[in-house]
Order: sequence, then C-alpha cells, then structure tokens
Amino acid sequence: MLEQLFGSKIRVRLLQLFLANPEKEYYIREITRLLDCQINSVRREVENLVSFGILKGVSGKEVKGAKSKKNEAQKKYFQANLDFPLFSELKSLILRSHFIIKKGLLKEILKAGNIYYLALTGIFVDSGSSPVDIFIVGKVRKDKIEKIINKFEKELNRHINYTLLSKTEFNYRREITDRFIYEIIEGEKIVVVDNLN
Repeated sequence: MLEQLFGSKIRVRLLQLFLANPEKEYYIREITRLLDCQINSVRREVENLVSFGILKGVSGKEVKGAKSKKNEAQKKYFQANLDFPLFSELKSLILRSHFIIKKGLLKEILKAGNIYYLALTGIFVDSGSSPVDIFIVGKVRKDKIEKIINKFEKELNRHINYTLLSKTEFNYRREITDRFIYEIIEGEKIVVVDNLN
C-alpha cells in the first residue's frame, strides 16, 4: 500500500528505518546491509529524501560514537530531519502502516499457542516509555514466538522487545505488585486479547 503512495518500496523501507529511529545516524553501506538492498538504489533514494528535506546529511565528525579514525570521520551519515515541517504527520503515517503489518503478526502469535493476554505497547502506540513492545501471557513455546518476532523485525526494520509469561508467573507478579507488570497494565497499550479473569 505505502509503495504505491510513495512510489518505491526502498523509499518506504528507508522511511520506516529513519522515522522509527529518528535519533540514529546511518551511513549508506550500513543502510544497504540493514535493508538488504542494492547500494545504488539506496543511495538514489537517500538523495531523494535529502532533497525533499525528510533526511539530512551529517558528517562523521558530528556523529556521537563514531570512531576517530580518519576514514570514519570522513564518512557521510544520514538521519531523520526533525525540523521537516511534516515530520510528525509522516512519522504517524509510517507508524500506522505498522498496524497493517501488525495484523499479520497478531494472527501468527495467536496461532502459536494458548494466549490469555496480548497487548501491543511501545513502538505500536508510539510510546518511548514502555518497557516492551509486545506483552504476552500464555502457554506458548518461547522459540515459536521468537521465530515470529524475528520475521516481523525484518519487515519493520527495527528490534521488537517482547515479554512472554506463563499465567502462573503473571498472577504471582501481579500479586506482589511487580513494577514491570504495573507499567504494562497502567501504560498506553492496545489490548488484543484479555482472557485472564
């Protein structure tokens, strides 16, 4: 859907990468590895996004954590331009597109086992304060969930933090007023399944 709107699959993937991680700087070869795309296509689309004002170029000298080697300092990095007039609207559109991807993610998680509680937080509700992105209570094999999450991490071009608890462990941690559990319960979230009571 977004490919038709933005005219290029690589451009959409670049927008997802940069807008989901606006504080990070990337250089062309790094982006190529992350997106598993041709370097010329990535370079062309990054240049397009810079000319639109959505991205900005940053020299290696300005990048925090860049090694002080001469070639590192000369590298050209790119990052999201927070001063772009439509930055928040564009970010919101990209995050909402995650919900389309998310539907497939939810189906796979729900098929993976007996799910008592499933909530989407963090990146799915644009909340940086949440300790996780997906919170699951159920009788599911961890390796199954891990495989599903890994697949969707590639589609979203970012790491997804998740927690999987058994019903017994969840009830115990809720009883002792575990801080982590209450951050989830009280925080912003989308509850997909709630069969705990």
